[in-house]
Amino acid sequence: ILSDGANVFDAASVSPDHAIGTDPMLLDAIEIIRGPAAVIYGGNAMNGAVNLIDSRVPKKLPDNGLAGGVEVRMGSGDQEKTGVGRVTAGVGQVALHAEVARHRAEDYDIPGGRLQDSFSEGTTSSFGASWITQKGYIGVAHTLQESEYGLPGHSHLNGVCHTHGIDLHCAAHGAYEDPFGSSDDHTAWIKLRNERTDLRADYDDPLPGLEHVRLRVSHTDYAHDEIDGPALFNHYSNDVDDVRLEFTHTPLLGFTGTFGLQYTDGTFSGLNVNKLHVPFPANAYGLDDVRYHSTRNYGVFLSEARAFGPVDFSFAMRKDWREISVATPAFRHSLSPEYKELFTEWYGPDWENVLEDELITTFLQRNPGSKANPFSASIGANWNMGDGYSTSLSVGRTQRAPSVRELYAYGNNLATNSYEVGLASSRRASPTFPESRTDLLETTRSADLTLRKVGGVVEFEVGVFHQDIKDYVFARLIETDSETGVPHNYLLYTAADARFSGLDGQVSVRLNEANTLTLFGDYVRATLKSEDDNVPRIPPGRLGVRHQWTDGSFSADAEYYHTFSQDRIASYETSTAGYDMLNATISYRLRLTARQSAEFYLRGYNLLNETAYVHTSFVKDQSPLRGRSMTLGVRYLF
Repeated sequence: ILSDGANVFDAASVSPDHAIGTDPMLLDAIEIIRGPAAVIYGGNAMNGAVNLIDSRVPKKLPDNGLAGGVEVRMGSGDQEKTGVGRVTAGVGQVALHAEVARHRAEDYDIPGGRLQDSFSEGTTSSFGASWITQKGYIGVAHTLQESEYGLPGHSHLNGVCHTHGIDLHCAAHGAYEDPFGSSDDHTAWIKLRNERTDLRADYDDPLPGLEHVRLRVSHTDYAHDEIDGPALFNHYSNDVDDVRLEFTHTPLLGFTGTFGLQYTDGTFSGLNVNKLHVPFPANAYGLDDVRYHSTRNYGVFLSEARAFGPVDFSFAMRKDWREISVATPAFRHSLSPEYKELFTEWYGPDWENVLEDELITTFLQRNPGSKANPFSASIGANWNMGDGYSTSLSVGRTQRAPSVRELYAYGNNLATNSYEVGLASSRRASPTFPESRTDLLETTRSADLTLRKVGGVVEFEVGVFHQDIKDYVFARLIETDSETGVPHNYLLYTAADARFSGLDGQVSVRLNEANTLTLFGDYVRATLKSEDDNVPRIPPGRLGVRHQWTDGSFSADAEYYHTFSQDRIASYETSTAGYDMLNATISYRLRLTARQSAEFYLRGYNLLNETAYVHTSFVKDQSPLRGRSMTLGVRYLF
């Protein structure tokens, strides 16, 4: 996920209960980047990149010196109350921008009741300024996001789960105690604070041979607390500096393109921690539970394009050098004078350093560093066949290095009701597991074919894709324990060869000047090539129809789609029933003056009030989609 071409850094990729560090209410547009154009953002973008376009750093002076807008909306299904305001002012060559969004929602309705702990509340504010010339701009913005949201489906009963080799045991005994020791009826929630500072610049014709230069610099200070009733049981943080510089050259041998470099330096913490609320025991010693994973990444990239008659040819490549290190935690003890005296007899007067050195040696063996140098490349061609028809084909070879969780997980993840063991810790868990690895690269060979038509009464875009993935990293089920009443999965991150195939598309028919009908759908099939099993959490197929109507100031749309059941599941999954979804919107836009307008809208979601479960969710059975709800809003622009 990108923010105006720069990476978004949060904790969303580490656990599914973590929110993305941006506010959708403050976006201007969402851009989908696919094919060779996505390769310059790295192997994580092998299926494309989502670029979130915002105005926090102004790129141009507002017309007549002032522009902005206000939006207010209220919802019925969760008692939503949302307000958004933004303004951009021009003073000479300087543009100033301010924006704020505030929302509050209670637990949302589901068929038959309400979903406990599905509430959310938050405020996002941003202030920015730019110096703007005829050739470009340079500007800075600071954004603060604060929110609190519930964790539906969360249970701390399995905090007691531990392993004995390949066996998962979810009951307290000996040194394995329940870190919560209380009922499971408390509200579980996250308190988030995310600060981000952006420096952005775009400039045309800076030097001979260069058509454009783009700079993106960001500093992210992300943190959130995970709270269950009275217990603050975990604290996540992600402190990241990121610099990206792009140069677009003038045509060379008929090619136009961009080359650049990116540097990222970040420190992440919070993995494998579930008992910050538990006091350090008396007469004990050890290392702090909190681990700090530091990542440094250097990347260089190139993309080029050229037209050969009716064929537009493009290629792109990127090389990265990534290194992860795990900082040594602090040593601490709570030994009484009697124990100190005893340890002095055993280890000598320097007993603290002796014990610390022993623990650090073991820690470094269990938490080795990781080095990976992925390389990705893609080639594409688009044939413009005339009359609006075109066909595009792209092939690629991309590499992805495993994430911090996939490498270093070792313990309970209460968000997914699982005990997870990462690639770097497999042999620590059991000598029968595959060899521990930190140098693994997931390598994908892909092909995408798309046929499209633009213009005329009928427009369409239909695509098919195929991916062969070597060393696909996924969580393999070892065992399930239900002793607490809540099933807990023992998952081992491992690698296997996989195959993904699918199709998606839409066909639109303009019935007349006012009415357009669109048919859309998508389907993915994913299997493990070397095993008789399916890849887990793959979305089921979907097929739907959308009708759009416009008549002067009035507009409306209605969308119906059917999500099919998913029964092609991994060994430890359960099937998910299909459902029907009906959504609709009606709006009226009023032109007040040449520069002012107002829009009133009413939106309906899940109008059939279907009970719908999302197969890709780790807690799908505890967190159905919201039931029937209505949203009434007004938007004013000037």
